[in-house]
Amino acid sequence: MQKFFKGAKVGVTGVGGTVGRELLLQLLNLPVDEVRGLEIHESHLFSLDEEYRDEERYHPFLCDISESHNLERMFSDLDYVFHTAAFKHVPLCEKSPFTAVKTNILGVESVIRAALSCKVRKVLFTSSDKAVNPTNVMGTSKLMGERMMTAANSMSHGDGDTAFTSTRFGNVVGSSGSVVPLFCQQIAKGGPVTLTDPMMTRFVMSLSQATELVMQSMTLAKGGEVFVTKMPVVSIKELAEVMIELLAPVYERKPEDVELKIIGPRPGEKMYEELLNEEEVRRTLDAGPFFAILPAFRNIYEKVEYTYEEVDTKPAAGVYNSFKQQPFTINEIRDFLFLPGVLPDEIREKLET
Repeated sequence: MQKFFKGAKVGVTGVGGTVGRELLLQLLNLPVDEVRGLEIHESHLFSLDEEYRDEERYHPFLCDISESHNLERMFSDLDYVFHTAAFKHVPLCEKSPFTAVKTNILGVESVIRAALSCKVRKVLFTSSDKAVNPTNVMGTSKLMGERMMTAANSMSHGDGDTAFTSTRFGNVVGSSGSVVPLFCQQIAKGGPVTLTDPMMTRFVMSLSQATELVMQSMTLAKGGEVFVTKMPVVSIKELAEVMIELLAPVYERKPEDVELKIIGPRPGEKMYEELLNEEEVRRTLDAGPFFAILPAFRNIYEKVEYTYEEVDTKPAAGVYNSFKQQPFTINEIRDFLFLPGVLPDEIREKLET
């Protein structure tokens, strides 16, 4: 990782988001030459500007990624781009599908065109488990983003080709809209802690772990593949029960007084998460901490050699979803909650004292 990014100029779209902010932090811990942070939300960008005021390698830009003419100026001389900017909240994308398409699909097109124009070496798109067999606007837009990133490799010709790739992962615990902050808020109010179904399972990973694997995907990328991050699985019911037991005393409440309420699944919500489906298995390599899904239409990308010398690979054994994986034990859930960035710092500090 140190060698790969040494002296590099790196762009991060959506730098004010949860993953974008962590990418910025981890990149600045490497010997990069420059990190350009692109963000549409002024308040998020201002906050980062204040935090990194003395960091000469960080340069923030207020930017709408759907405007490709602005991206070309900001991508000039960049070596690598992490494209994390997106609308990701399922209900909001259902209510505003045209806005979701503008950012999650047309924004991807703008990033592709700007990267080709500026001869960026590699572009990595952060996708979602919801792109697998999508049942909602957000998931459908993410799937389209993946397909566009793969197809972009056929548009790149000659010396200095740009490699476009995607990475797909499940829930980053502690990110905005994720279940752990929601449960924290509900427990603080005395409940109820709401659960859509007691059988629901989810892939989970801490923010720092997810971001490190995203960066590793960039180093491995050949162009056109979708990297799937292998993640542990948690029963949402057991997660809620452990959090009630741990956190209720922090808020001066008895765990037995905090109700766990089953409210039924939301429209478009899945009982379990999928990261690799049946069709994709046939063209997928198991690469240690990842799966590498190769393009469906390989004849279009004959110039790309999909060999990964850095890791041992073998054909994937089968579908990868949270229903078929062994979930965390109760003790493993406890340990996971104490990882940095999973619980709010002030709560973790109280639990550790």
